[in-house]
Amino acid sequence: QVRIVESGGGLVQAGGSLRLSCIVSGLTFRQYAMGWFRQAPGKEREGVSCISRSTYSGLSLERRFAISRDNAKNTVYLDIDSLKPEDTAMYYCAASSDSYCSRAWSNTGEYNYWGQGTQVTVTS
Repeated sequence: QVRIVESGGGLVQAGGSLRLSCIVSGLTFRQYAMGWFRQAPGKEREGVSCISRSTYSGLSLERRFAISRDNAKNTVYLDIDSLKPEDTAMYYCAASSDSYCSRAWSNTGEYNYWGQGTQVTVTS
C-alpha cells in the first residue's frame, strides 16, 4: 500500500528556516509529481509547492519555499526560509499520478495520495 510520511516540523522562531521531508513508499516514486500543502485552523488547504517527476526545480507559492526531490531515496523536501508566524500550519505531502505539475498544481484534487502531515509552528 502507499505510504507517505512527513517529518521535520516543529516550533521555530520567526526568521528561521526549516527543512521538511517526505518519504514515499508503495508507488513508483520517480513517475509521480509531488506537492506540499498547508492548512491552518479554520482555513482551507493551500498549495505551497509542486515538483514534477524529474526536475531540478519546481513551482512555489512564494520564493521562500523551495521544493526538491531525491528519486534514489524516494524523498521530497520543502525548504522554508524566513519563517513568519503566518506560516504556522499543518504541512502535508501529496503525490500526483499526473507526473507533471499542471496549471492546477495548487488544487488538492490533482493529487491521489496524502500523508498525515507535520506541524509547523512559528513564534514571533
